[in-house]
Amino acid sequence: MTHLLAKFIKRFLSHYLPVQKGLAFNTILAYRDAIKLLLCYAADTLNKSVEDLFVEEIDESLVLDSLDHIENKRDCTPRTRNARLAAIRALFGFIAREEPSLLLHCQTIRTIPLKRTQHKTVAYLEENETQALLNAVDLNSRSGLRDNALLLLLYNTGARVSEMVQLKVADLRLDGTAQVKLLGKGSKYRSCPLWPETVKTLQDYLKQRTPKDPAAQQLFLNANNSPLTRFGVRHIIGKHATAAKRKCPSIAAKAVTPHTIRHTTAMHLLRSGNDINMVGYWLGHANTNTTHIYVEIDMEMKRQMLKKAGAPAIQKPLPWQKPGVLHWLNALAKGPQLCVVNN
Repeated sequence: MTHLLAKFIKRFLSHYLPVQKGLAFNTILAYRDAIKLLLCYAADTLNKSVEDLFVEEIDESLVLDSLDHIENKRDCTPRTRNARLAAIRALFGFIAREEPSLLLHCQTIRTIPLKRTQHKTVAYLEENETQALLNAVDLNSRSGLRDNALLLLLYNTGARVSEMVQLKVADLRLDGTAQVKLLGKGSKYRSCPLWPETVKTLQDYLKQRTPKDPAAQQLFLNANNSPLTRFGVRHIIGKHATAAKRKCPSIAAKAVTPHTIRHTTAMHLLRSGNDINMVGYWLGHANTNTTHIYVEIDMEMKRQMLKKAGAPAIQKPLPWQKPGVLHWLNALAKGPQLCVVNN
């Protein structure tokens, strides 16, 4: 007896992930994309249409080959490969629950190990580079007020790009104790206070914000007055980072993305003497161990730590060294004669 894969995928994406697991929309999209890549590879390899694939045909060997294809042919990183594998594991865990007769088959796929990845340090901007990025915005341009408010709010809060694009006007409080409410991972809300400068830029932007759809609540709009997307935010930051390179050449060595600004906020909060756990709460980290990467990369903090520890005293005298002139004379004596008689 064989089991069509399509019926399990439909329940997995439409009911199990959103209803039973309660995962966010963007997370479900990531699972969907991983499964789509597996289906396309399996259909091409087995020379079948996607809707005719059976669970029994997706074995360990085929999954491994598809992961190698993702990494080698699509030029993805091992980290991306592991993310795709995690989605496939989740799918076959669901299939095993739905159909116990497939338990052994699903178990062979769920035990495929993750690939070891390199630990890379995160990129962030120094204070002068951050200022150069903010100064690169032309306030007289059509989108100047929006871009200025967007960059300053990102730096002020350290928000994820997904949190920024779904931010609504109602999430802002610009009077009294100014703050913004952000919806982070796991559908968890957190509030961040705002600088007076951020409040002023947001107020200026709101005065000229005219959404195409009056019912649109998203705070930031694109050039067509529709809600700004993640890709739009990335484009805006990249544009101003390119302009900032002319005033601050050191930015050219860094890839400035929305997450770079998030890392920058974390680094600057730590350098200001804030407790690392409080910085983790500020960023909305579910696990405070995630925040430790910032301590790891801050060379200035490491220098201060080394300075406090002090260097050991060296009591042994240095070995006697011949003066440079003696080395030169010795070399001269071993070389060819300087004066010879011409025959």
